[in-house]
Amino acid sequence: MNRRQGRVFVAGLLVTGLLLTGCSSGDAHRSKTSDSAAQNPGAGGGHTGGTTGGGSASRAPAAPDGSRDEVAEGEQRPAPAPDYLSTFALDVDTASYGYARRTLADGRLPSPDTVRPEEFVNSFRPDYKRPEGDGFSVTVDGARTTAEGWSLVRVGLATRAADRTGPRPPAALTFVVDISGSMSETGRLDLVKESLGVLAGQLRDDDSIALVTFSDEAETRLPMTRVGGARDRIREVVNGLETTSSTNVEAGVRTGYDVAVEGRRKGATNRVVLLSDALANTGDTDAESILRRIEESRRSYGITLFGVGVGSDYGDAFMEQLADKGDGHTTYVSDSAQAGKVFVDQLPAHIELRARDAKAQVAFDPQTVEKFQLIGYENREVADEDFRNDRVDGGEVGAGHTVTALYAVKVRSGRSGHLATATVRWLDPATRAPHERTGAVETGALAGSVWGGGHDSLQLTAIAAYFADRLRGGELPGAPSYADLASKAGALAERAESKAVRELAAAIRQADELRS
Repeated sequence: MNRRQGRVFVAGLLVTGLLLTGCSSGDAHRSKTSDSAAQNPGAGGGHTGGTTGGGSASRAPAAPDGSRDEVAEGEQRPAPAPDYLSTFALDVDTASYGYARRTLADGRLPSPDTVRPEEFVNSFRPDYKRPEGDGFSVTVDGARTTAEGWSLVRVGLATRAADRTGPRPPAALTFVVDISGSMSETGRLDLVKESLGVLAGQLRDDDSIALVTFSDEAETRLPMTRVGGARDRIREVVNGLETTSSTNVEAGVRTGYDVAVEGRRKGATNRVVLLSDALANTGDTDAESILRRIEESRRSYGITLFGVGVGSDYGDAFMEQLADKGDGHTTYVSDSAQAGKVFVDQLPAHIELRARDAKAQVAFDPQTVEKFQLIGYENREVADEDFRNDRVDGGEVGAGHTVTALYAVKVRSGRSGHLATATVRWLDPATRAPHERTGAVETGALAGSVWGGGHDSLQLTAIAAYFADRLRGGELPGAPSYADLASKAGALAERAESKAVRELAAAIRQADELRS
């Protein structure tokens, strides 16, 4: 059954549609960032109405009558009425938010088709409880909006943070760097060179690096080389990069994957890191043939793709398609601070995977829920029946990540009790054994207002989602105006003393000014 975002789906026995999101095997989106203060506003004071999932044995989703049975992992579970399910592949991208901020700062509104609410939301990391081992914790909470009968329900998933000093698998990273003429703009190749120089000092001696550049053709500048004893050589190669001619992304990606396959290390995290403005104008500029090459390497060798976008003009959709097919994710950087977060804080953490092919399924209880709408994730859609089909791609999630899905939910008048159960399923990165965890929420969790005291974490999620939805022309129930969103974000930034939330407030004000 196909699902579509853009309208509220009426849950009932005769309902035939449901909002879902897209999986990484289709055309989709990816990325990462936020300082700890912004990711943690109101830490310790967030909404507490939800529950957190436990071990890998899962509770079955709610049946239409609200009942559940405990089912051992690996056995078939009974499913609720299909029209009350929402199923999607996990997404840790944040490129859409980073590029929107850059566009607004340049005095332009972002194109609606580049705005993905889930990437705005996932640019900020709430203080969800972390699991002790690999995999996820599951937290479900919510609160009322100003629209009659409507609430926001948040599903929060989190992985255990990376141990920066402890053991981890080595990394074999192939950097594919765009040196085309368009990369000569300030904040493009110079930022890439600065970032790679910093990263060379962050990786461990047992990690490996290869470097491929591309313009009209591709060239291998550094074969796969152990970092230990080669840091000066790596920096010398990076410092010698200069821009030239046109952009043949196809040649760069093809050569990059060839180098990655040749230098592949067993037991290591093998990854291609593409740094580009993704404005292909030479060679094969159709993403499909490039995607086939990525798909082949991902399936045969387990080599994934991390896309880093730069530049005021940026091929957002093209980069996202590449990363999705490569079972990876994307981010966007426009200055040294953002580059530092990506290459110093994030990329080393991404080396340590917590989950492969991760998917989530939320089962709403028809006894209490009248309507619901998932905000974003359109391009991460997974068919309900494929939730436990491990041949269907999900998302790759590294250490220390959070993934948030926000729903607008209308509760049936006068009803109370069970509201929804969220289940996350993933494959162990090493053994590919499947695991699941669940969390649930009751209607009592919605007693307070989103904008009331003690809900700072949920407020930040709501502000980011409402902002994104407004930018792309949506009309969510209870959505504040631009001016109200900017005011709420400003107040939250002061309480949290967060630079990143202040930047969010500034971006909302810029959008409001450009709209007027």
